[in-house]
Amino acid sequence: MTQTNEEIMKKPSTGRPFARLGACAAVAGLVTVGLSATPALADGDQLWVNASPWQLVLPKASETGPQPAPTTLNLSLSHDNAANQVVDGRITVDISGLAGIAEVTWPEACAPAGTATAVCSVPEVPGTGNDSPVKVPVKVRAAVGAAVGASGRISYRATATTTTGEQLTSGEGWTEVRVASGPDLSVTALPPATGVTPGATVPVPLTAVNNGDQPVNGVQVTYYVTRGLTLNGLAPQCVSAPAGNDQGPIHAVTKVDCAYDDVVEPGGTFTLPSPVTATVAPYGLYERVDVGVQPRDGAEDLQPEDNGAIKAVTVANTADFAVRGARLTAAAGETVTAQVTFRNRGPAWVANLGSGDPVGRVDVTIPRGATATAVPDACEPRTADGGWWEGEVRTGAPRYSCNLPIWVAEKQTVVLPFQLRVDTVVTGAKGAVVLQPPYGTEPLPFDPNRANDKAKIVLNPAV
Repeated sequence: MTQTNEEIMKKPSTGRPFARLGACAAVAGLVTVGLSATPALADGDQLWVNASPWQLVLPKASETGPQPAPTTLNLSLSHDNAANQVVDGRITVDISGLAGIAEVTWPEACAPAGTATAVCSVPEVPGTGNDSPVKVPVKVRAAVGAAVGASGRISYRATATTTTGEQLTSGEGWTEVRVASGPDLSVTALPPATGVTPGATVPVPLTAVNNGDQPVNGVQVTYYVTRGLTLNGLAPQCVSAPAGNDQGPIHAVTKVDCAYDDVVEPGGTFTLPSPVTATVAPYGLYERVDVGVQPRDGAEDLQPEDNGAIKAVTVANTADFAVRGARLTAAAGETVTAQVTFRNRGPAWVANLGSGDPVGRVDVTIPRGATATAVPDACEPRTADGGWWEGEVRTGAPRYSCNLPIWVAEKQTVVLPFQLRVDTVVTGAKGAVVLQPPYGTEPLPFDPNRANDKAKIVLNPAV
């Protein structure tokens, strides 16, 4: 099966669970605060305060009964320059904007400095793009007597020090806080499964707590399942359908909708009536189940950012990626088509549905004496040494970097046709076809045979 770019599912955004497929399983919103009017930089570095979720919606406090569970604001730090080691991070958190609206419980990492401020310690600050080993969980609960609609904010800024003694300072950021009334389903995180063998089965449990001040009258559960997994134990009322905009018989993701009539009171827990598991197909590799919940009665969930979870399943499998070039003969002035070909020889399919990155790139160098007059849409022009091409048109470059789709099935072929005009006949002129990872130069970890990751385009081979 050959798959064109137009036939590929669109790249998901947010990072994260199949956002453009409309998955209910959403990752908490993230605010990152760095630049200020006069940031202090060291060697081009920048300190960032990361806050998740990007806003807090708090259930209204009870005047007499038990209080709703607090909502957590997770704060962390990161910095830009990987060459720097950054330590002694300190986040100053100001809650004066919550007076009469909400109350805060500080974690052990935070030392209160008065009634409205605390300084929170982050001993080691990771580089941007790396998950912080230290998160500062600030617990926030609506104040008794705060009315629905009351709002305020939590403000924060940070400092840190490089091991060379330079001081870093973040910009000031804030998280909006609002009091509301309604249900608030929160799903328990799911641990990843790694090293799973094809044919094995892994559990996909689901537990959701109603942290709101109003009951949930019925629960809608939605799964998004990659094609290398099959769900078992689903309730009879669950309905499955392909997700995304796939063309042809192969569907990268299946959507499963399940409706339950359970009433979940404030503080109550929803669980599935029977265990759900996922069985790995022979072609499984990077698999995942995104599961999300929402109230069925049309009520708005107060904090939808925590309504989902991801079960990541990494399978002990391989996929042999290979490329093929072409041997062509043409006279000066003639144009020929070089059908550069990529093939996934399997046994696994490969999908980057969470990140939306291509599964790899094909680097194509044009043979000497020829000019590329037409190139595939997936291919970007480059200079001979791989740098950015400054030409006004995409044709005529000496080299091209071609993105593969974000998923390829086992045994799938992708053809990249290059039209080459022979300007000067050079006997045995050779161009290169090289398979590369989506980013960087490290070999693809799942590809067991790198001997077929290179090929040639030969124009007018010697007899």
